[in-house]
Amino acid sequence: MRIYTCSILIVCLLGISCKSAYEKSILPVDRMKLVMWDMLKADELYLSILAKDSTAKKRKENVRLYEQVFLIHHISKGKFDSSYKYYETHPVQFKILIDSLEAFSTRERDRISENHSNAH
Repeated sequence: MRIYTCSILIVCLLGISCKSAYEKSILPVDRMKLVMWDMLKADELYLSILAKDSTAKKRKENVRLYEQVFLIHHISKGKFDSSYKYYETHPVQFKILIDSLEAFSTRERDRISENHSNAH
């Protein structure tokens, strides 16, 4: 019985350590928020380019812009994709991420608005 209990304990500890290693490979909320912010800006830029240049879709301009975001943040597409998938499958963490992104967006909008009003 004691061997059985020890075996269960070891399996549980291994499971926890594996999950921790997986979670360590995920971008933390503060970093993921910044990557997502830049991805949103890249989407906006792509849409404005597409409105002026219909060949941008054929040239996969959106992919080029995303690759620039990954380079700026020193991550791979795979790292972003796995992190995003993690947050999608963990609703509490995803809500924290989205709330953080929304608060960041509000601060940025206020900062830009303040700079714009100070310029006049």
